[in-house]
Amino acid sequence: MAGNDPETRAILKRLYEAAVRDAMPEHCLPPHLPVPPAPEQGRLVIFAIGKAAASMAAAAEDWYDRHHPGTHIEGLALTRYGHGRPARHVEVLEAGHPVPDAAGEAASKRLLRLAEWVGPEDLALVLLSGGGSALTVQPMLGLTLDDEIFLTRALLASGKPIGDINCVRKHISRIKGGRLAGTIHPARSVTLAISDVAGDNPSTIASGPTVPDTTAKARVMAVLDSLRPPIPAGLRERIAALPETPKPGAEIFAHAAYKLVASGTGSLGAAAAIAREEGYEPLPLGCAIEGEARDLAETHASLALAARAEGRKVAIISGGEAAVTFGEGEPGRGGPNQEYALALAIALQGAADISALAADTDGIDGGSGAADDPAGAIVTPSTLARAGEKGLNAQTFLDRHDSGTFFAGLGDLVRTGPSYTNVNDFRIILVDQ
Repeated sequence: MAGNDPETRAILKRLYEAAVRDAMPEHCLPPHLPVPPAPEQGRLVIFAIGKAAASMAAAAEDWYDRHHPGTHIEGLALTRYGHGRPARHVEVLEAGHPVPDAAGEAASKRLLRLAEWVGPEDLALVLLSGGGSALTVQPMLGLTLDDEIFLTRALLASGKPIGDINCVRKHISRIKGGRLAGTIHPARSVTLAISDVAGDNPSTIASGPTVPDTTAKARVMAVLDSLRPPIPAGLRERIAALPETPKPGAEIFAHAAYKLVASGTGSLGAAAAIAREEGYEPLPLGCAIEGEARDLAETHASLALAARAEGRKVAIISGGEAAVTFGEGEPGRGGPNQEYALALAIALQGAADISALAADTDGIDGGSGAADDPAGAIVTPSTLARAGEKGLNAQTFLDRHDSGTFFAGLGDLVRTGPSYTNVNDFRIILVDQ
């Protein structure tokens, strides 16, 4: 099959769509929804947080209206700009991501007030998805929104793994790191989560607002002290003075249940099933892969070239969260998946019969944060040759982290718009015989 064959592109997109579909709230949420309070006894109060918040809230509403008519439902869904969807009972608010903003702070304040009014006869249904860490903005006493914005930008630019970034976020927040559970307590809560993190650690998904935090403040200070340039001394002192987050065994978690309803594992499995139908041997690398985007690309290119040399028809499938570490100067357009795709194209050097797609399952891969940003990019054997014809030097674009401009010039960006779910990166490399 020719590497630039439209059929190959169609298969790549079909695999990506299968991965996204498996994590859609209307598919994964209903089997796990708890029985609500009787209408005359209490309320079902929904707290939906993350990129999939509005779609999770809407899916929950639909299920309860069909199976438990008359349930008193109210609540709030806080999602990223452009990711809102209509809801009947739950108010939907949008805010900034990945960098927090004033809208997120205002919405988070309302969310905390709602949590304070959950009574012992009510049930708090917390619906979490990726992106919740940036969207919930209620800094601890002594810190400000500007402090949180500054720290977020410094951490994102550092290329630190998400675990380190969320460790800091949890300790400076009145919502994250188990503190939302503390506000809801002693009322009952059930948290249902769609995981966007490697390893599916509940305390990392949306920075774990309803589960115990297992990280220590010492780790926070170590992460902050490793940043270059260093953070201001005054800010460091204020963070060092903050109390620890709630830990396992704390009373506030006595009535808090938690369940994972979707993750990258299921999405990669759905894609693998489609690949098998198309005649490819699936080679799953797992959904917990983290690392620098260009380093991952070089490793995966070696696997693809080895499979090609052996005459195997394979689909190399992986997920997780790639990172990009920026040097001096302003980065160009693009995101981790686009940077991975560009580095992969360079590593493959136009090898015949190898094509790939790398995209974020939320439909937006880094960039400006706008809802119309691309989800990722496609690589074919002709990528570098076509770029050369247009005067686009792949290595130059990679060096300045401008993969989005590179692939836009080739017409190889993947544009889907918001998917209304998120299980993080999806990468597929097809090796034909």
